[in-house]
Amino acid sequence: MAKARGRGKPVRRRDKKGGPGSNRRKPCQHCRDKVEQVDYKDVASLKKFISEKGKIRSRRITGSCRRHQVQIARAVKRARELALLPYVNEGGREDSPRRERGDRER
Repeated sequence: MAKARGRGKPVRRRDKKGGPGSNRRKPCQHCRDKVEQVDYKDVASLKKFISEKGKIRSRRITGSCRRHQVQIARAVKRARELALLPYVNEGGREDSPRRERGDRER
C-alpha cells in the first residue's frame, strides 16, 4: 500500500524552528550587546558592515535594527570622511579595461 503524504497535522508557522532556508531574522548585534551608540572610531566592527566594493550593506544582509542601521551608516560615512575607512576598496577591477560611456561591446 502506498504512503499517504501530507495527511498529518499541518505545521503551524509559530511551531517552525529556524533551519536552513528559514525566514527567521537575525537579532541585531548591537541590541544584543546593549550598545547605545555606534562608534565611528571602531573600524574593525564597521568593516563587517561594508561590502568588498566598499558599499554599506543593507539591514536585510546585516540583521541590524532600523535604529542601529542608521547609526552604522552615519558612523561609516564619518569614518570615511576622517580617512579611517576607504570610500572604495582597492583591487578587483584593475585587470578589466576601462571603457568610456559610449563604448559598449556589441
